[in-house]
Amino acid sequence: MPVLLWLRRDLRLADNPALLAAADRARATGDEVAALFVVDPALWSSPPTPRLAYLARSLRALDERLGGRLTIRTGRPEQVVPAVAHELAAPSVHVAAATEPYGQRRDDRVERALGVELVRTGCPYAVAPGRLVTRAGTPFQVYTAFRDAWLDHGWAAPAPEPAGVPWADVPGDPLPEASTEVPLSAAGEVAARERWSAFVAEALADYRWTRDRPDLAGTSAMSAALKYGEVHPRTLLADLAAAARAGVDPASAATFRDELAWRDFHADVLWHRPDATHRSLRAVASDDDWATGAAADAAFDAWAAGRTGYPFVDAGMRQLAETGWMHNRLRMVVASFLVKDLHVAWQRGAALFLDGLVDGDTAQNQLNWQWVAGTGRDAAPYFRVFNPVAQGQRLDPEGDYVRRWVPELRALPGAAVHEPWAAPGGPPPGYPPRLVDHATERRVALDAYHAHRAARGAPSGD
Repeated sequence: MPVLLWLRRDLRLADNPALLAAADRARATGDEVAALFVVDPALWSSPPTPRLAYLARSLRALDERLGGRLTIRTGRPEQVVPAVAHELAAPSVHVAAATEPYGQRRDDRVERALGVELVRTGCPYAVAPGRLVTRAGTPFQVYTAFRDAWLDHGWAAPAPEPAGVPWADVPGDPLPEASTEVPLSAAGEVAARERWSAFVAEALADYRWTRDRPDLAGTSAMSAALKYGEVHPRTLLADLAAAARAGVDPASAATFRDELAWRDFHADVLWHRPDATHRSLRAVASDDDWATGAAADAAFDAWAAGRTGYPFVDAGMRQLAETGWMHNRLRMVVASFLVKDLHVAWQRGAALFLDGLVDGDTAQNQLNWQWVAGTGRDAAPYFRVFNPVAQGQRLDPEGDYVRRWVPELRALPGAAVHEPWAAPGGPPPGYPPRLVDHATERRVALDAYHAHRAARGAPSGD
């Protein structure tokens, strides 16, 4: 009668409270633990997205760690999980709690169909969404207040990896395949920990200075590993604290820690407002101010293809298309360009990112887009519009990042690459002219914002 461990966003053996709970239950009764992953057709698209290709590799890596004992079954979870539990006569099913809207609905359906207990232990965040509230008992609206409460609350130490787990050998379907043209980094728990250890040793000390520089290797590249739970944020937080105690710049360690607080904040916002996946949490313009129709579609397509005529924007979009990943600063710049220069609603860009990113995560993707669009909780003010030229000049000062991803501009030296229209003879052959004039479209966006506020009787806020 094996205990059933249903894995989802916790594809690891270390710091996995749900695994510990399952192993303890199995040892108490002298039974085994069956590890199950359900390939849910609702989430497994065809052709596969980059994140599903990464997931397929992560599952293969986990199966290797389990000695080939990861059981794969395909179908709707509310049918598959009860069927496997019945097949094994499992006394309980153990999971890490789902916090996103789809996962909560899925787990509720599974629980209603199960004839045994669904035991939720832990979740993918340092502090579970919904746990922190203001003194008035309301959800936090502002990140800094949330972060302060998050720090005061604290989190558990990383859970140890259980030794000698008696894994059951349960027949299943083949491991899923998800080939893609996008090159992917090594997946799996071991690779994630190696990548993190290298970052802590080699790049953490300079993180607060280099994290916004896409021309430098200044970020951890841990977002996909966090998305699928190859590593838990508790582990990263413990390592950050240890590094600071060992003499690594504490400000850099705190800066990275704050990024994990943002991750928890976005999950908390989505917990309280599940409609934030598709609905603006605050209105910043009237419906008529958003571009629609054929012209908007053409502008969106040019943006998606990295052919806006603004090199920093185009480099980011081409990096996304070629690798399934984009530097975080570029995510903000290209999102601002779509919403405030092209006046396309944020939902269209968020959908493209969610499909195209290896680390596509509902809470982080949708709420970050809302942050840039000025429509979310603690959002960047709508009148903050990223200047794509100034951003490139400041964050890619020698133009190395742009030249890497926009080969048409490789003949332009240094920072001149950020203004190819100023080169003698104009942009090099093959590179498009500017799709819009940034200064003009910035004014259009601000005018629409102020008009909307005036119509609602609110001060302009500029």
